[in-house]
Amino acid sequence: MSQTSFFAEPLKLLSDPYAVLGVAVTADERQILNRYHFLAKQLHPDRYTSSNNLEKKLATEIFTRIINPAYEQLKHKQHRHSILESLRAEAIAWKKQAKAVQSSVAEQMLTMSAREADLFYQEAIASYAQAQYKSLQKAHQITRQIFILNVVYLSLHRTEPMILQVSPPVKPQEKPQPAQVQVQEITPTEKTNVKPAVINYAQKHYQRAIEYAKQSQWTIAVQELRDAIKIEPNNGDYYALLGFVHLRQNLPGMAKVYIRQALKLNPQQQLALKYANYLNINSIDHVNPPSLAKALGIAALLGKFVTKIETDISQVLKFR
Repeated sequence: MSQTSFFAEPLKLLSDPYAVLGVAVTADERQILNRYHFLAKQLHPDRYTSSNNLEKKLATEIFTRIINPAYEQLKHKQHRHSILESLRAEAIAWKKQAKAVQSSVAEQMLTMSAREADLFYQEAIASYAQAQYKSLQKAHQITRQIFILNVVYLSLHRTEPMILQVSPPVKPQEKPQPAQVQVQEITPTEKTNVKPAVINYAQKHYQRAIEYAKQSQWTIAVQELRDAIKIEPNNGDYYALLGFVHLRQNLPGMAKVYIRQALKLNPQQQLALKYANYLNINSIDHVNPPSLAKALGIAALLGKFVTKIETDISQVLKFR
């Protein structure tokens, strides 16, 4: 296969830079940037030995001619909106013409409910991304499969797709089967099976909350932690960080409730232990569970009220 013919198909796929980078159409700026940095390391020339100059040259060409242009399109919010509109138009046209999907993974997603499809889509994208540029000769085939998956996903969403928020947790019997991704290969005798990556959405919310807390964006951190707790209600780390965030918001009463719950779930939770003395939490051994549940419910309601007040204030300040 000549280099010119090899690049013909990937260059056509630049109409979907999400597929080129291997990220979901729901990806935010941080996820896009992280993926770009990952690919920059994965395709760096130093990773290829001097005895494999062809692969080295091909990796450089893929990165400069395909991945870089895709990232340049996605790093600007306005461009992302335009790209999504274009992809959505293609999805609508595809749906009207009832075209064949040509992807067993995408076909499987079409049979699911909207909620199941969201979860399945995220898992499938993660699976494809894991294998996308491991074989440079076959990368365009996986990219093509991601493009099809994006079009099918957008055909199921009439409005702007949002970053997935999972709440409440999916019951075991409702959870879709993990995506078994099979990619069409160059030779008919070869097959590429991609194992799905397991996505812990609660941990994603928790990690985002940590980043927002580092930036003193307390209100957003609170929302991320609430989302994490809805998915994993018995994780002491989430309650401990939520208590710390409320403390930094000058809400010691609410902080005390969540720190106490963190220690109830995990008596060795370091962050909770650090602030237990400060909040005069001496022991949790004799906490009445119904009382604690009631306190948590009240704290959650107060948190929503505080968030609303902060939002209203920010709106007022915006127009001053």
